[in-house]
Amino acid sequence: MKSRFYIIDFDSTFTQVEALDELARISLQHHPEREKRLAQIEELTNAAMEGRLSFSESLHERVRLLDAHREQLDPLVSRLKKKVSASFSRNKLFFKKHASEVLIVSGGFKEFITPVVLPYHIPKENIYANTFHFDKEGKIIGFDEKNPLATEGGKVKLLEQLDLKGELYGIGDGHSDFQLKESGHIKKFYAFTENIERKSVSAKADHVTPSFDEFLYVNQLPRAISYPKNRILCLAIGEVPKESLEILKKDGFSIRHKSSFEEKYVADVGMLLLAKGEKIPNEQLKRAVKLKTLGVLGSSKAKISEEICTEMGIVLFDDVKNNPRNSNFIPKRMADFINKGDTYLSSNFPNLQLPKIANAHRLIHIHKNVPGIMAQINQVFAQHQINILGQFLMTKPKIGYVITDVSAQYDKEVLKELKQIQHTIKFRILY
Repeated sequence: MKSRFYIIDFDSTFTQVEALDELARISLQHHPEREKRLAQIEELTNAAMEGRLSFSESLHERVRLLDAHREQLDPLVSRLKKKVSASFSRNKLFFKKHASEVLIVSGGFKEFITPVVLPYHIPKENIYANTFHFDKEGKIIGFDEKNPLATEGGKVKLLEQLDLKGELYGIGDGHSDFQLKESGHIKKFYAFTENIERKSVSAKADHVTPSFDEFLYVNQLPRAISYPKNRILCLAIGEVPKESLEILKKDGFSIRHKSSFEEKYVADVGMLLLAKGEKIPNEQLKRAVKLKTLGVLGSSKAKISEEICTEMGIVLFDDVKNNPRNSNFIPKRMADFINKGDTYLSSNFPNLQLPKIANAHRLIHIHKNVPGIMAQINQVFAQHQINILGQFLMTKPKIGYVITDVSAQYDKEVLKELKQIQHTIKFRILY
């Protein structure tokens, strides 16, 4: 099998932000032209990332406008460590297992990139970036212009020098990342859009990846969650408040906001959030076979059949008291169910709220509440000699809900057998 290398951008990819923009906010804090310069630096960044301005021109002008000092790098690093992209942050296990295959390649600067990236097990020698020049007082006065990454097409020039033997995959948000594909140096280019989407870049990509989870999923690599959240169809119906949508978007779900529950979405919808007063006909609800959770911004009584939801293993959240906070509360409860399996304060499921267990896979099994199901579940685990790290079972008259945390290593045949247990309603892996 050929060696694989993963070429990952830093700004707006590994981190949520552009580091030089963040440094400018620190260095220009008391500058009389602060707002003007911040706007100029941001525009120069975007122009380079979209291919409207050469990278070298953009970099020269941004460094000049920064008016920055060595002492301002420490607070920048502290800020950047808190701004690592969520999907990168939760996938440290991938970096630990594939550290030697990951290269951080950036037009940014090692002085702030290295301390942010090192905790992810990426060796120093795999971090490629520019370096600042300082005067005797520590002021940033320029950068090493001999570094290929300081020039137009720098990432292409660097890979030509490295001459890596194997299949190369590029992940980034900007024009300089796409140039790697355009030059023929990488097998596939993945436009990373978790933080920002540049349409001119996405249009040319082999694959648009809204999260690092998506990249790991399509390449069958180790990942923190079993199924990327951006692949779960999440519909919002009616006059859903903007803040409700933002909560779900921030969590990584791809939202489609519609005025009604269109028939074409019934078979594939995974999450459904209804504005106050919206209804779902029983016949549509029965055919929503992939629906995992349904939230109602208000009371669901006489609007949603709780009985059908329960029979189909759909976790229902509503707010019978029409509390003003439900625009935040309901979408958060829905997200917690998808992310952790929590059913706390649901209308039709047993209340379960669980801590996340490290280095484990969490399996959800929803079944009819009949005798012997738990014994069958544990028999499957025993036959495959699986180590159970934690198990939680709660029931209601018609339904049983069991969550099992198991060691990360197991035969995938186990999953098939758990799905085939008689009276199973829904089964899925959370992470």
